[in-house]
Amino acid sequence: MIHPFDLSKPAALACALAILAGTAVSTRAQTAVKFTLDWRFEGPAAPFTVALDKGYFKAEGLDVTIDTGNGSRESIPRVASGTYDIGTGDVNSLIRFRDENPSIDLKAVMMVYDRPPFAIVGRKSKGITADPKSLVGKKFGAPAADGAYAQWPIFKTVNALDDSAMKFENVGFPVREPMLASGEVDAVFGFSFSVYMNLKSRGLPADDIVLMLMSDHGVELYGNVLMVSPKFAADKPEAVKGFIKALTKGLRDTAADPAAATATVIKRNDVAKQDVEKERLELSLAQNFVTPWVKANGYGGIDKARFAKSIDQIGLTFTFKSKPKVEDIFTEAFLPPPADRKIN
Repeated sequence: MIHPFDLSKPAALACALAILAGTAVSTRAQTAVKFTLDWRFEGPAAPFTVALDKGYFKAEGLDVTIDTGNGSRESIPRVASGTYDIGTGDVNSLIRFRDENPSIDLKAVMMVYDRPPFAIVGRKSKGITADPKSLVGKKFGAPAADGAYAQWPIFKTVNALDDSAMKFENVGFPVREPMLASGEVDAVFGFSFSVYMNLKSRGLPADDIVLMLMSDHGVELYGNVLMVSPKFAADKPEAVKGFIKALTKGLRDTAADPAAATATVIKRNDVAKQDVEKERLELSLAQNFVTPWVKANGYGGIDKARFAKSIDQIGLTFTFKSKPKVEDIFTEAFLPPPADRKIN
């Protein structure tokens, strides 16, 4: 009779190894990850929800929960404080946050938006054109927590705009588009795909909407990144690597089938509409996720020379206590090899 744990017997040895392997998988699956989006469950959140629904996080031994956010700047202190393990937020605001909080070593570990969606969105009927000079003297809806509004000092500097005659009203995100649609303000700050689609869904004619992408007017910045709390990064580096690996798969699937990806978002947002969120997602894929640089180099990384220039540009209107180097902000330590990050 063969004792089940007599490792001298091949069958018993195989059985024991199978048990150990199963135990390892079970242990890995217990790694909980609290993740925060920067915004609501809308089209651009699809890569995260796809990765969750298709089991890509689970396959990496991660039990991920996803919460919505209140702006691409607000998510930064959530992760910095450890309230969330991982989150997505504006890298330019992260650079400022680190300078103001030098004792918190919060780093970006993956580039999500190779080009930022920062935009000023106005109405042609209110005198806004594609020329930044048309903004002079206008009234703006400017949410204080918005990543796009945070870049206004750079935008006005590189475009030589005098904003002394402009009016900036701190408005809540829920009333931003309604105020523009009703004519209470002439233009608003926000993420291009969100504001544009929200205005269209409110019935504003597309030919009356002027979308002014800051990246088309001299603002050479990156967009959202994946951030990891310092403690989580130190304690669970393999979990961070697994999260990025899973998200990369989610990005590939999203780009390959935006309609199916949108469905994973819709089921988490009772008021969202499939056609609206699909178009919003397709805009973000074209403008932010899958840029020419990403097509050539793959998801998640950065052009270090360009990143250094973006830090210089932030320094045009922000006085650094200690100007950072690229490696102070962004680390490639958790990224998969370049070959594993190529797009489809």
